[in-house]
Amino acid sequence: MAALGLGLQVRQFSTSVLRQALIRPPIDVYGVGGRYATALFSAASKQKKLEQVEKEMGTLSSLIKDPKLSSIVMNPHVKRSLKLKYFGAAMTKANLSPITVNLITVLADNGRLTLTADVIGAFAKMMSAHRGEVICTVTTAHPLDEANLADLKVALNGFLTKGETLILETKSDTSILGGMIVSIGDKYVDMSTKTKIHKLTKIIRDS
Repeated sequence: MAALGLGLQVRQFSTSVLRQALIRPPIDVYGVGGRYATALFSAASKQKKLEQVEKEMGTLSSLIKDPKLSSIVMNPHVKRSLKLKYFGAAMTKANLSPITVNLITVLADNGRLTLTADVIGAFAKMMSAHRGEVICTVTTAHPLDEANLADLKVALNGFLTKGETLILETKSDTSILGGMIVSIGDKYVDMSTKTKIHKLTKIIRDS
């Protein structure tokens, strides 16, 4: 009966997405995971449950990290019906909404449960953009001191438009030798010493 109920839910979910125009997320996330996340964003937006579903994605992330559950639902040799049975029981126990349950049911029906983490990650990016957050990752050879970090934030804020908020993540990677690599929104700038050396070396070799 539980499996039948889930089946009915996914049919309802699927037909509603097909019959109504998708509500597009503020950013496009490409790949198969991005397409499922887009459908999820649209369904949650129409039901005004974006924040609820976002929280449930966190719960879902914890569920798929459980060794016992993961060994079943991520195993390609286990039947889809059995995967859905165990996953369905875990979601019922976690009291997840029909929207989230339907997502997993669709993934299971299509043999895509291994993409669950990708869908969760893509949805997180969409929700971040929905809140006006611009995620920026800066990689330097060595950690930045407070003064340089403050100057960097001022410079990066110049890329933002009204209503946007900078979410800055800094990383260290000694292999880039010096300079920095900046990824902000859909922009990517490699100003590392390593890349400059590679370019210079290529020019010398080609001359």
